[in-house]
Amino acid sequence: MEVNLLATPKKPNPRFEVYRDDLGEWRWRLWSSSDVIADSGQGYSTKAHAERAIAAVKRVAPDAPIVEE
Repeated sequence: MEVNLLATPKKPNPRFEVYRDDLGEWRWRLWSSSDVIADSGQGYSTKAHAERAIAAVKRVAPDAPIVEE
């Protein structure tokens, strides 16, 4: 097998996905490349509520500390 050491490494492609679950509630997932790295953990009654939750994560996450409990 030949390995190309000059190939550009795959860059993360972070994106939020908003979707309806099996119960009809709105949820979100945060993807990086092909992996889910975070999700809503709860369903929302409207798409707008799910989108507001995404906005809240975007607003507060850069300063969130890492804690061990």
